Amino acid sequence: MTRSSTRMQTLTATDPRRRALLAGGAVYAGLLLTGAPVMAFTVDQARSLIDRAVGEVNATINSGKSEAAMLKDFEGIFTRYADVPTIARSALGPAARSISPAQLSAFTEAFRGYIARKYGRRFREFIGGQIEVTGAQPLKSYYEVVSVAKLRGQSPFDLRWHVSDRSGKQQFFNIIIEGVNMLAAERTEIGSMLDKRRGDIGALVNDLKAI
Repeated sequence: MTRSSTRMQTLTATDPRRRALLAGGAVYAGLLLTGAPVMAFTVDQARSLIDRAVGEVNATINSGKSEAAMLKDFEGIFTRYADVPTIARSALGPAARSISPAQLSAFTEAFRGYIARKYGRRFREFIGGQIEVTGAQPLKSYYEVVSVAKLRGQSPFDLRWHVSDRSGKQQFFNIIIEGVNMLAAERTEIGSMLDKRRGDIGALVNDLKAI
């Protein structure tokens, strides 16, 4: 399967990377309005975090395990390194402010499995390749860690990880793969799914578990 065939449907602009960065930045800027603390960690610590996460991803994609076993490993990686509650609230959009705490908790848990399976399948395409962290830099209220995916028979391409300590510990809250912004893409996807279910969070949670 080629990389172009797997790109998400949200990638429609003439300059997708610029569009994605702007969209994702706007989403996260909204989240920061809740009064997040100033970062208490360094760019080197952010890079070290992603170095560890990438090391686990590399080990998983080249482990020779079955798809089911690999997806389980990817869910563990997301749980350890990703700020899943923040990503989930961003994906849910305005509805996150109007549902009950119990509904938000149920959605977050269902979303955790859904996002791990979705991006785990994407990372499975890298089998036989390697992801290498190449740099890191501060971007306003978070750090961006840059990595390169080197796949057999294909040109290397860019992966960027956005890291913050807003959750109380250092975690990534966004990934940009070939210009496709996870926060922006999931906000569009989950919003569309919720609209189709006429705002029924319970139905959305059940369907996410089956994807």
